[in-house]
Amino acid sequence: MSKDYYSILGVDRKASASDIKKSYRKLARKYHPDLNPKDKSAESRFKEIQGAYAVLSDPKKKAQYDRFGFVGDHPPGGPQPGYSTGGAGGFEGFNFSDFGSASFQDFFSNIFGGAQQRPARGPVKGDDLQYTMRVGFMDAINGLETRIRLTRMAACGACGGQGHIQKGGKQTCPTCGGSGQTTVQSGAMRFATPCRTCRGSGIAPGQECPTCHGQGQVQKTETIKVRIPAGVDTGSRVRIPGKGNAGTMGGGVGDLFISIEVDNHRFFRREGTNIYVKLPITITEATLGAKIEVPTVYGSATIKIPPGTRSGQKFRLRDKGIPKLRKRSRGDQFTEVYIVPPPFDNQRVRELVKEIGEISEENPRAGLET
Repeated sequence: MSKDYYSILGVDRKASASDIKKSYRKLARKYHPDLNPKDKSAESRFKEIQGAYAVLSDPKKKAQYDRFGFVGDHPPGGPQPGYSTGGAGGFEGFNFSDFGSASFQDFFSNIFGGAQQRPARGPVKGDDLQYTMRVGFMDAINGLETRIRLTRMAACGACGGQGHIQKGGKQTCPTCGGSGQTTVQSGAMRFATPCRTCRGSGIAPGQECPTCHGQGQVQKTETIKVRIPAGVDTGSRVRIPGKGNAGTMGGGVGDLFISIEVDNHRFFRREGTNIYVKLPITITEATLGAKIEVPTVYGSATIKIPPGTRSGQKFRLRDKGIPKLRKRSRGDQFTEVYIVPPPFDNQRVRELVKEIGEISEENPRAGLET
């Protein structure tokens, strides 16, 4: 009786080639003999999986199987394709070529613990750097240009960041012949792996650079100019392109990111792009009204206090707040007034206030009786 290869791989008959391969990889990892030593049932199951995939991964064999229920010259009940009796050396014909080098690396790592990491191929971009800067309250509002001292990894000038020096120009790697890969055989299994000599680049490494000792980078301390835009706040990040660490093997340079911390002001308070300030006024100004000057981050401004103003009232000054990043508009300033009582040690003031109290019939606590 013919085996149901779709059932063995746990896929539907309408499954795509990608789904079939994905299921095969999963099952092959699970039942591989190296992970199930002395387990005959796992070994048998592994053979079944291998045989099923040998058929369903081959378009011609799959088409014949879908139409007739078997492949090759044998009808159901005869010898089935894709199987191998194997020998002491392992499972013959177990070919990993369909995985591709990168996919097989994942498969092999899962089976044998992933002890070996895949070497880097070609240029690798340098790391970004972080720098914390404290700025004054007014500097955050107006922006500033300043200089900072920075230590970073720069490309080695002696080898151009390659880590090795090529004499007479670039030479093809003698180990892999320029392909960047070598073939490794383990028992009956063969697979491709990045060349260890050239780290997958296909180019002979040459002599180690005596300046950077093969790293391709050297430590460099420099003073750079940075521009902090108007409107930054605590938590803002300013990007300085190309001032991070240099890459390796000719890779690009990382960026510098400046994290901003803004100092507090002694009487201005910031919330987003708006500014808040508390302003004292006299009883006379609150009662009769007045025009008074108010401090702003851009200088003095005048506001009108209407007669009968109470403590806690807020007055809005439009466009007197903080610039909005990457925009031309600004926030507003909100001025909250509070009434300052007159000096109590002045006898004449005390008499006048007492007289006001006798004349006024206002009860500010009316309605609070229990």
